[in-house]
Amino acid sequence: MFTAFLIKYAEIGVKGKNKYLFEEALAKQVKYALKRCEGEFKVTRTEGRIYVHALTGFDFDETVNELKTVFGISGICPVIHVEDEGFEKLSRTVIDYMNENYPDKNITFKVNTRRARKNYPMDSQQVNREMGGVILDAFPEMRVDVHHPDVMLHIEIREKIYIYSMEIPGPGGMPVGSNGKAMLLLSGGIDSPVAGYMAAKRGVKIDAVYFHAPPYTSDRAKQKVVDLARQVSRYSGPIYLHTINFTDIQLYIYEKCPHEELTIIMRRYMMKIAEIIAKENECLGLITGESIGQVASQTVQSLAVTNEVCTLPVFRPLIGFDKMEIVDISEKIGTYETSILPYEDCCTIFVAKHPVTKPNLNIIKRHEENLKEKIDELVQQALDSDVVEIVKVD
Repeated sequence: MFTAFLIKYAEIGVKGKNKYLFEEALAKQVKYALKRCEGEFKVTRTEGRIYVHALTGFDFDETVNELKTVFGISGICPVIHVEDEGFEKLSRTVIDYMNENYPDKNITFKVNTRRARKNYPMDSQQVNREMGGVILDAFPEMRVDVHHPDVMLHIEIREKIYIYSMEIPGPGGMPVGSNGKAMLLLSGGIDSPVAGYMAAKRGVKIDAVYFHAPPYTSDRAKQKVVDLARQVSRYSGPIYLHTINFTDIQLYIYEKCPHEELTIIMRRYMMKIAEIIAKENECLGLITGESIGQVASQTVQSLAVTNEVCTLPVFRPLIGFDKMEIVDISEKIGTYETSILPYEDCCTIFVAKHPVTKPNLNIIKRHEENLKEKIDELVQQALDSDVVEIVKVD
């Protein structure tokens, strides 16, 4: 029955003179999502509205599910549209619409008309009254409730006339690409894919870097990360995934530094390398999945020491989340089952029995002096090992 979708947005609507940039970004992301659906669609923008018109037959549920992955959409309204062939023809269409979509007629309703085409012979209030009367005549058991109706029937009069009454919640947020680009430090855990999802929800385009440690981490561990990136890309769009060989740096730190400081020093070098790659790829910040106090390397003191090596801002979307809140989101976006596969990542191999929880920056820097003989060379080797692949949903 439905021939189009009206795409509603929330935050974009309060933007100023640059609102059109956000609308263009949203329309672009809608077109990208629809490529994964059967059928052909046309996306149009007009007077603060984005419409998706079906040009061929399509799978309704599949299309709605893909639109639900587009950040910036607050609501998806299935629409039927008709040519303006007079009020009588419109009335028959509305009666058919109400009859098909609401088999239980013991409901209340309200008609809400928006007359964008000002040369239409009736004004909005006239259409509301007349159409309300038509519906009551056709379905006497229905009642009008202008304050809290069960069904809000919208009629938008434009070049064509659009009719809708249902709104499917969208993901909200801002369209991807409208707020710059950042580099996600992606591990095989639960947190970092969720952090990437949350940053993308605020309009950030995502690239990612993964630190691989062969032979201590297997190819299956790497494939797990690729799979996670692919799952996140359903929401964020294609992800450029950088894979860095981190083994020699880890072994060198393990050899030269106190074991209780292994994790914090390794994370400092991960951040250094990630920042270099980020700047080379015009990223404006780094994204991590850290949450205050979750593990030893994520205490406030540890985060301060980790941050010290960076000049780019470090975004931590999960900073105030409990673990179960993070798990809930990972289940919702489909990354949880992949994240819990039992393949080691490089952060879990060289772990001290009693890691430092309140590192002192001056002491950490003093112990990093033990690395100065070879560390610059090893960092460069790690950067030279960078393998990039574009990960996206097929």
